[in-house]
Amino acid sequence: MVTRPASDALFDPRSSPGHVPFTRDRYRRGVDSSTTSPQLDPLSTPALDAVLNDDRRSLALHGVHNFRDLGGYPALDGGTTRWGLVYRADGLGRLTENDVEVLRARGLGAVIDLRTDTELAERGTYPVDQHSVAFHHLSVIDRTWNPEESAAVANAHDFLMQAYRNMLASGSDKIARAIQVIADPEVAPVVFHCAAGKDRTGLVAAMLLAVLGVPEEYIAADYGKTAEGMKAMRAAWAKLAETQGEEARARMESSPAYYFECPPEVMAEVLVELRETHGTLVDYARSIGITDDQIDALRQRLIEPAA
Repeated sequence: MVTRPASDALFDPRSSPGHVPFTRDRYRRGVDSSTTSPQLDPLSTPALDAVLNDDRRSLALHGVHNFRDLGGYPALDGGTTRWGLVYRADGLGRLTENDVEVLRARGLGAVIDLRTDTELAERGTYPVDQHSVAFHHLSVIDRTWNPEESAAVANAHDFLMQAYRNMLASGSDKIARAIQVIADPEVAPVVFHCAAGKDRTGLVAAMLLAVLGVPEEYIAADYGKTAEGMKAMRAAWAKLAETQGEEARARMESSPAYYFECPPEVMAEVLVELRETHGTLVDYARSIGITDDQIDALRQRLIEPAA
């Protein structure tokens, strides 16, 4: 068992010069009533950008646009998250045969699908008939968003904050279960995903990285990087809708623009709220059922210690 540090703070500041935890006052500075999401203070952007845009981060696939490695991030006690063990992604039912071979070569052995039963039935799942993996279905929400129900929301920030609070309230057991699967030392390299690889996937990624001691600005930036894949994904979805008839095209066009947005400031505020409520993000993880042994297992498996 890994020996836990004396303090289970989110991150040891000594390993990240200049690191300052988020606070609500810091987050709220500069927020106004406009329809755009608020902006955070500039941080150590050269260092963060270098890690975020590492050549190993994004995996180029043909049918999937948001497949990313969670390695390389600064973690507890000066370590870094290990490459090639945990991935986040969008809908894997769109993988091509060549894509599957790429993932087979990487040793992928487990898939965690966070989508609803309806989504699985309509859009397919990871092609286990082509590549046998351990498949875990953990639906974080009971049904997907309805544009009519969110029509009154003014901007991406307000909509996403409301949506993520609801997901954390009703789907925390599934988020915890996903992290528990990843903690299993017998699990081979694993990918977790939803439809776009943004919302449900983003919350699981945030909780996992928090347990590993990744600083909050890196967690928020990892969430924000999804915007790159969303551009390609929206274009692919629009092209597909054109081939599926008027109803599919109208459904695509009726989706609010903020369904596709992922401002890092939103994830930053989610993390602030959880810390304010639970003390630390690790304490939040414990509150939803992740045990200390599982936390230790995650850290032992997924963190490369400092040299």
